[in-house]
Amino acid sequence: MAGVTAALEAHDLYRFFHAGDEETLALRGVSISVESGEMVAVTGPSGSGKSTLLACLAGLDAPDGGMVRVAGHPVSRRPEPERAALRARHIGILFQSANLLEHLTVDQNVALAQSLAGTPDVARRTGLLDELGLSQRRHAHPSQLSGGETARAGLAVALANDPEVLLADEPTGEVDAATEHHVLALLRRRADTGGAVVIVTHSPGVAAAADRTIVLSDGTVTS
Repeated sequence: MAGVTAALEAHDLYRFFHAGDEETLALRGVSISVESGEMVAVTGPSGSGKSTLLACLAGLDAPDGGMVRVAGHPVSRRPEPERAALRARHIGILFQSANLLEHLTVDQNVALAQSLAGTPDVARRTGLLDELGLSQRRHAHPSQLSGGETARAGLAVALANDPEVLLADEPTGEVDAATEHHVLALLRRRADTGGAVVIVTHSPGVAAAADRTIVLSDGTVTS
């Protein structure tokens, strides 16, 4: 729709890495746009730039050229404290296995994510855990969870602040087929309720479930 800002926009992203005299171009002018309510898969071989792209989209890494905007807010070329504040409020990040702190319970992990954004909300936290089927496991520690429960708890952390954009890095890379199906259903539900979802994946099943697929090769978008 004309005049509507995309939930996530990246324009002409470049990222260079140096090792001695060698220079590697991880991203070469990558541009993408993701609308609210859309689930997009980013695929490509190892070394194609997928993880670098995700880090730049999340503001975890700064591109050497280009700009990222989330919900209309520029993320690039800001000091890290400002990027961290934007990330906490507007971006949910679902990692393969690093979303949960072992010494905290499920409820405490979600509460920590809310506190980092300055938005503690017990009612939202309770409702989110109930929606994800974790109400009875809220006081469990990560080591006490099944694979499916761990995946759902990680998603609860990513969604703690109701972010406009959800970025997922190989969210089904270490789970069985049944859990992958469940995680995909949860991500699909997030898109269907208005979130913009971007999934970096090697899984054909994940790519097939997305609304569209962006293919990277040697740091460029090939399709």
